[in-house]
Amino acid sequence: MATRKSARKPNVSADELKSYYRDMLLIRRFEEKAGQLYGMGLIGGFCHLYIGQEAVVVGLEASAEEGDKRITTYRDHGHMLACGMDPKGVMAELTGREGGYSRGKGGSMHMFSKEKHFYGGHGIVGANVPLGAGLAFADKYLENERVTYTYFGDGAANQGQVYETFNMAALWELPVIFVIENNQYAMGTSQKRSTSTPDIYTRGEAFGIPGEAVDGMDVLAVKEAGVKAVAHCRSGKGPYILEIKTYRYRGHSMSDPAKYRTREEVQKMREEKDAIEHVRDLLLSGKHATEEDLKAIDKEIKAIVNDAAEFSKDSPEPDPAELWTDIYADVAPQNA
Repeated sequence: MATRKSARKPNVSADELKSYYRDMLLIRRFEEKAGQLYGMGLIGGFCHLYIGQEAVVVGLEASAEEGDKRITTYRDHGHMLACGMDPKGVMAELTGREGGYSRGKGGSMHMFSKEKHFYGGHGIVGANVPLGAGLAFADKYLENERVTYTYFGDGAANQGQVYETFNMAALWELPVIFVIENNQYAMGTSQKRSTSTPDIYTRGEAFGIPGEAVDGMDVLAVKEAGVKAVAHCRSGKGPYILEIKTYRYRGHSMSDPAKYRTREEVQKMREEKDAIEHVRDLLLSGKHATEEDLKAIDKEIKAIVNDAAEFSKDSPEPDPAELWTDIYADVAPQNA
C-alpha cells in the first residue's frame, strides 16, 4: 500500500487516532465475516456490506454527543457498530436468531436500538429521510439541543421525498444533518450517469440549506466537517448537508457481481485511498503506534468478530410465537 500523505497535520491525539483505527477495523472485519456467513448460507435475504465506507460513520460519530440520533438505509451494519451497538446482537440479527436486536425478525436491513438512539436500517430507498426529519422535529419541540444524522446514498438523493423533506426541514429550521454517502454507484449505475449535477449537496441551495462535499476516505476530514455541521444545527440555524464522497469495494449487495466497473478501478481505490490504511500510516509515521501495537488491535478485533459469529450460531431461532409480537401496542385508555 502506497503511503498517502495528509494535506494537513492532523489536530488529533494519538488515543483518538487509535480509536478511529480500531472502530473502522471492527466494521471492516465484521463485514468480512458477514460476507463469509452469507456464503455459508447462515445469513439469508438481502445483505449490503459497508466495506470501504468505514470512515464516514466513524468520523461522524466522533462529532456526536450522547442523545444525538441516527437513522440510515439498508447498508447499515457499520452505523450500528459505530454508535456502540453490540456486535453479538448485530450478527445474531443478521443470522435471524433470537439474540438479535430485533429478536431475529428484522434481518440485515431492519434493526433498532433505543439505548443507542439508532432508529434503523430502512429497506426502501429514501424512505428514512423524512423519518430523520421527524426525529429532529421531536428534538426541536423538546428543546433538548439534540441533532439527528440522517444518512442516505447518492441514488436516494434523486428521490422526491428527499426534496419534500429538505423543504420542511428548512421551513422549520430542524436540527438535522443530511448525510449523503456518495459511494459513486446507485446500485449499478454510476453517479455521473444517474445524477445531473456533479455535486449533490448543492441541491440544498434551492431551500437555503448550506452544505459541503467531504473526502469520505479521510476520517479526520469527515470528523472536521461533522463538527462544523453539528455546531450549525445545535445553534438553531436549521439543517445542514454533508455529501461525503466515499467508495464501496464490494457489490451493491451480496448478489451483485459488480460488472459495471473494472477490478483496476477498485484496486486503485484500495491502494491509494483506503481509509483504514490512511490512519495506519498516520499512527506509524507519527510514532503513535508500532507494528506490534496494530497487530494486537487486529487480533483483538478478530476475536470480537469471531465471538459474535459464534454467539449468533449458538443463539436459537425465534419461537414461532414471535410472529405475533410487536404488531400492536398496549395503550392505556385516556380519561374522557
